[in-house]
Amino acid sequence: MNPDSLRAQLLAWYDANARDLPWRVGPKAHAAGARADPYRVWLSEVMLQQTTVPHATPYFLKFTARWPTVTALAGEDDGEVMAAWAGLGYYARARNLLACARAVARDYGGVFPDSEEGLRALPGLGPYTAAAVAAIAFDEATNVVDGNVEWVMARLFAVEAPLPDAKPELKRLAGGLVREDRPGDWAQALMDLGATICRPKAPLCERCPVAEHCAALATGAPETWPRRTAKAERPHRHGVAYVLTRGDEVALVRRPPKGLLGGMLALPTSDWRAARWTDAEALAAAPVKAAWQGAGEVEHGFTHFTLTLRLLRAEGSAADVIWSPRRDLDALPSVFLKAARAGLSNLL
Repeated sequence: MNPDSLRAQLLAWYDANARDLPWRVGPKAHAAGARADPYRVWLSEVMLQQTTVPHATPYFLKFTARWPTVTALAGEDDGEVMAAWAGLGYYARARNLLACARAVARDYGGVFPDSEEGLRALPGLGPYTAAAVAAIAFDEATNVVDGNVEWVMARLFAVEAPLPDAKPELKRLAGGLVREDRPGDWAQALMDLGATICRPKAPLCERCPVAEHCAALATGAPETWPRRTAKAERPHRHGVAYVLTRGDEVALVRRPPKGLLGGMLALPTSDWRAARWTDAEALAAAPVKAAWQGAGEVEHGFTHFTLTLRLLRAEGSAADVIWSPRRDLDALPSVFLKAARAGLSNLL
């Protein structure tokens, strides 16, 4: 492989084919002197962790319309930000988002540090995000390696070690291609190649601008890279969700600030455990005494386990809950939105 030839070919492809993304300054504008807003780059990178571009884009647009600067975001109430995040999943990211925004506003006058080292010192901002913001917003020659870049490297170099064990080697290989020239464009070119051409399944090798350099393609089976370790089966848990209504309102609770779905509005639930809940146990765990009736079940998958929620519904009243109009339930995390919709429509 000739690294300089590969870089020239990929950057030329990026210049002609860069994705038009709302947080991005395109290569032509960048060449003319425009610079990406660090706030928008950072926000997009946090949202895109474990989330696709089509899913994250509407959230990004809503966030930046409502909170156009990091200082505006830092000054918002936790509950408002968590509600706006609902549906993006991995809610610890929203808590980290606020912690980082408040540190930038408080300690740096609302201006992001302009180096990878400075960015890495911010709370809730990990090595990948620090490298990405430093490269894309500040043109620092950092090694930006996300999932897209990992499978590009795995194929270019036909790395036999399976993911996730191969991650250090893939990062080392990616680092060998970083140069002082156009580091932000280079990082985004690799991301775009992985997202649109060198896809994890069914790569479009016939359209790849660097196919001549690809060791996996030379084997005749590029789709078999990256190698992967078989995933262990996720454990399954059971719980009960309680849909308590008062006319057109539904009772919600605020989950504890730490832990799964921390700080989010939710339906009242039992604990989640390996064994199913009996009728007597489900009624004993209910938030109030009421004429609870079965309303079906919903299934939901989290990263580390799957969940069956049995649904009970009743009309009544309760203290220590938050009453929400049904029309506002879209702000709930997806597992509770799914349960609320089923519980309100599937009374048995």
